[in-house]
Amino acid sequence: MRILTLDHLVLTVASIDRTLAFYRDVLGMRAESFEGERWALHFGTQKFNLHEAGHEFEPKAAHPAPGTVDLCLIAATPLEEVMATLAEHGVPLIEGPVTRTGARGEIRSVYVRDPDDNLVEIANYPEREAS
Repeated sequence: MRILTLDHLVLTVASIDRTLAFYRDVLGMRAESFEGERWALHFGTQKFNLHEAGHEFEPKAAHPAPGTVDLCLIAATPLEEVMATLAEHGVPLIEGPVTRTGARGEIRSVYVRDPDDNLVEIANYPEREAS
């Protein structure tokens, strides 16, 4: 077997509306309703499907709960602009900028929390910052 990429991840959230507002309005993801009552957040070639706690769709994780995820998102936007956007929206930095190791090597990252207290790392690879 050879896995190529992540297609989607399910985030269990306390409030679909608050989650949409953060990921759409602050992080710039595209929100989309599908199958009537379901919501997803698209970015690049991936998406987050959203499940509201207590109203999850089957099948689901064994113990779905808001605030249990630690994500790293690679931004096309330079990190300094990311930090400015976060500040404009009143989103406090938890840490950063700091150097970390991503899937393809060294990255520069900042950390924030989403409305459910999930840890969201937003990072650039060095080649992004050089452009």
